[in-house]
Amino acid sequence: MSVYKYPRTPHLPWSASVASDDIRIINTEQFAGLEVVVTEKMDGENTSLYRDRMHARSVDSRHHASRDWVKQWYGQFKHEIPPEWRVCGENMYAQHSVIYDQLDSYFYGFSVWNAQNICLSWTETLEWFALWSIHVPPVLYQGIWNEAAIRAIHVDTTTSEGYVVRATRAFHYDQFAQNMAKWVRAKHVQTTEHWMFAEIIPNGLKGDVS
Repeated sequence: MSVYKYPRTPHLPWSASVASDDIRIINTEQFAGLEVVVTEKMDGENTSLYRDRMHARSVDSRHHASRDWVKQWYGQFKHEIPPEWRVCGENMYAQHSVIYDQLDSYFYGFSVWNAQNICLSWTETLEWFALWSIHVPPVLYQGIWNEAAIRAIHVDTTTSEGYVVRATRAFHYDQFAQNMAKWVRAKHVQTTEHWMFAEIIPNGLKGDVS
């Protein structure tokens, strides 16, 4: 069975936090005339779920206790994931740089990929997510690409990492960079390396009274 590393999402020209090894698109012509959906960028661990396995961004990621919740949760429906398909999203169990206290779930999905390595359209994605009771990040805008409107999106940088733009159409894995882009808050701390060695502190769920 093939496994795929989730691609790196290019930064929008006005993204406030771009590292030296990040990719930034020069302009947004690739989105002109397309319908797009803009969702909140969740500060979790990128995770891919297959019918018979799961992994973080690194396809050979080792066990970590922060992944136990997602592993147990998706075990309830993983047999329903078609062969060679995968669900991609954020594992939100452990606190990273942004602390959440009102999550709907510890997993937020953002894409479904079929056996031909095609990212399903946003409409199809939502249909599959409804079947599996998968939550999606808050939608901040949906419609034909409008740069002025998207630049004007207000993000509370004390509680959000930023936002992600994707074309609502289906597209192949090789066309990822032409259909996706992100805006990240200034001085966002990348905790991918050291958070795994720190004490695991769970984020909070809605209705959690603990």
